[in-house]
Amino acid sequence: MGESRGYHEIIEALDKLEAKDSSLPAPLQLYRKILSIQAEADKRINVRQPELSQGLIDESVRQGRPLLRFGDLDLDWGLVGELVDKATSIFSSYTTPPGELPGNLKHLTPAMLEEAARAWYEDRELSSSLAGAEDMAELAIFTALKPFLSRYAESLINLVKQEYWRRGYCPVCGGSPDFSYLDKERGARWLLCSRCDAQWLFQRLECPNCGNQDQAELSYFTDDKGLYRLNVCEKCRCYLKAIDLRVAEGEVFLPLERFLTMDLDRQAIEKGYTTCSQAGKLKRMQGHEEVPRRAGG
Repeated sequence: MGESRGYHEIIEALDKLEAKDSSLPAPLQLYRKILSIQAEADKRINVRQPELSQGLIDESVRQGRPLLRFGDLDLDWGLVGELVDKATSIFSSYTTPPGELPGNLKHLTPAMLEEAARAWYEDRELSSSLAGAEDMAELAIFTALKPFLSRYAESLINLVKQEYWRRGYCPVCGGSPDFSYLDKERGARWLLCSRCDAQWLFQRLECPNCGNQDQAELSYFTDDKGLYRLNVCEKCRCYLKAIDLRVAEGEVFLPLERFLTMDLDRQAIEKGYTTCSQAGKLKRMQGHEEVPRRAGG
């Protein structure tokens, strides 16, 4: 598998990149700030793992059900609230004018926060009480829940029998992939969850978003070195970025690669494609696709 490193290793990599280039692009500066608050929060997280037997896990995998429902998450709501406040403060510094924060985010009650977090996790629209602030609220909730979800992914993904999953959404939390890689050993294709960073095996010739396997409608663009790929599906007009680890030199930090390859996003959007993660979430919110949940979810 590719290496999904901890916060401090990625921050160190960003510091080295800044020293080398004298500065960091704004998106990477923002990413480093978010990583810093997540790293501090990670020290305080001690999640209680759900009681899942290997038999239940195997059954969930066979039926295509992600392992974690929202109710399974052991969340420290005080810490989640702190992270949301810190994240909104960071994001607001990038608004116009800087520091402008929607009023309904300034008065987010614990009940509103839990309701919004559940809606985000289950791919539903946020409450009307957050009207006008949905985008920033979702970013803040994602930032706050990411350290918790990553902890679950680290402990649960190794219990998933990869050969039996191979679906276009995460076996741990049900999130859509936003990055992928070809492993060094066989060039097998692995997807990276946009929410919890879990990695899972997937078919080389299939669109994770719509399941299209028509080779005439699946293709990719690549750079001169063949290191990066932009996989596209002409049926649903989605794209997914990838790195070929057989070509990579030195250490590769997969979460960081999301940001180092932002020019690929620009190129894809200019060509009229949408990310698989955005398209997958939109389909579920519109009720066109429902990720199966465990009984009681």
